Amino acid sequence: MELTTEPADTTAAPLSLEGLNATVPVPPPDASFWENLRAFAGPAFLVSVGYMDPGNWGTDLKAGAVYKYDLLWVVALASFMAVIMQILSARLGIVTGKDLAQACRDFYPSWTRWPNWIACEIAIAACDLAEVVGSAVAINLLFHIPFHWAVVITACDVLLLLTLQGWGMRFIEAIILVLVATIAVCFFIEIFVLPRTQPDFLEMGAALASPGFRQSGMIVVAIGIIGATVMPHNLYLHSALVQSRQFQGDEEAVKRAIHFNTIDTVLALSVAFLVNAAILVLAAMVFHGRDGVVVDGVTVAFNDETDWITDGYRTLEPLLNTALASILFGVALLASGQSSTITGTLAGQVVMEGFMHWQIQPWVRRLATRLVAITPAVLIAWMRPNSKATDLLVLSQVVLAMQLPLAMFPLLHFTSSSQWMGEHKSGWFLLIVGWTSCILITALDLYGLPEAMSEAWIVIIGADDA
Repeated sequence: MELTTEPADTTAAPLSLEGLNATVPVPPPDASFWENLRAFAGPAFLVSVGYMDPGNWGTDLKAGAVYKYDLLWVVALASFMAVIMQILSARLGIVTGKDLAQACRDFYPSWTRWPNWIACEIAIAACDLAEVVGSAVAINLLFHIPFHWAVVITACDVLLLLTLQGWGMRFIEAIILVLVATIAVCFFIEIFVLPRTQPDFLEMGAALASPGFRQSGMIVVAIGIIGATVMPHNLYLHSALVQSRQFQGDEEAVKRAIHFNTIDTVLALSVAFLVNAAILVLAAMVFHGRDGVVVDGVTVAFNDETDWITDGYRTLEPLLNTALASILFGVALLASGQSSTITGTLAGQVVMEGFMHWQIQPWVRRLATRLVAITPAVLIAWMRPNSKATDLLVLSQVVLAMQLPLAMFPLLHFTSSSQWMGEHKSGWFLLIVGWTSCILITALDLYGLPEAMSEAWIVIIGADDA
């Protein structure tokens, strides 16, 4: 596919995230490091919630419960690749002034717009399925509301986003930061404060320092961890969020924006790595080596059929001998789902505006993207009320695996091109690591796709009909 020599329809292009674009002031060039970091920090933290969303919980919990710390290195590797992809996404938005969706529309042939947009909407709906399921499970577990009604309740969070956007980008970033902090604090208490959880740092360090697949089945779980890490909607969203800052377009301002957004990305995704590692470590300490536990007179078995999200919540209390363990787990899950769904709705706005240039009222656009995203979750929850949360998350991973190359390859294509990035195109390090990560993630996703599709089909039609 060749790049066009002139962007198409750029005069009619709406601003990326109109209403939030260029609304956050930045200090003058001679300001201190901390003043600059405070001004530029934020976009990556919004993106980071996608790396600790409910879609990651199932794989992290299973990895820790079955293999203890042996797959901790995979979580670290997946997080490193995510950092590279998000750095490139931020750089694209800063240098070109376009988000990834706008760049695809303007730099690729016009016939690609509709299929790219439809694929993106389907992927965002799949991402939101994971967010909705996670939030609904948390509501069901914490408040004992039936799951299908909990799914309907999560539809109301679009009203929350509409309210938040009226307060500006900084307020949205503050809300997300509070939710991320809530997740982090919950797991900090689970691991370091509760009396029956004492992590073995030496064993964890040894696992990180000696990567490998020493047991059967490890590679399948590793594929799940990596496949659930890089989300296509995050690549579109980050390239739009960085344009919320009021930096000038001169070379020095662009270099400053790239520098501090890179720091923002590393910091935010390091937090995401620590959260994912904490989920795996908690599962390793509590569930590893156990065949099951008795809960209210019923034995909950730990095996390949375990629904690690719901069963994890149910069994933490008897295993740790405190109700606080399950409550903290549920609160963290709810915060994870709600923070991720806010950014997912913003991503829907980015791709709709970027690919289609549709000029409609913001509240109509956000409501439409939210309805598109939540409809599959509502239908599946009503048709298959007994489906496990992990089963529903499989559906999202199937769609994401198919969409991910459509986001990663254009991103690497644009950021590797001096035609569009000038002197800010990827250097040799980003070029090698970026393309290697892109190809590896795509290959692993495609490798695990047939099995995931068969599992997803069983979820849709029901195990009894398979």
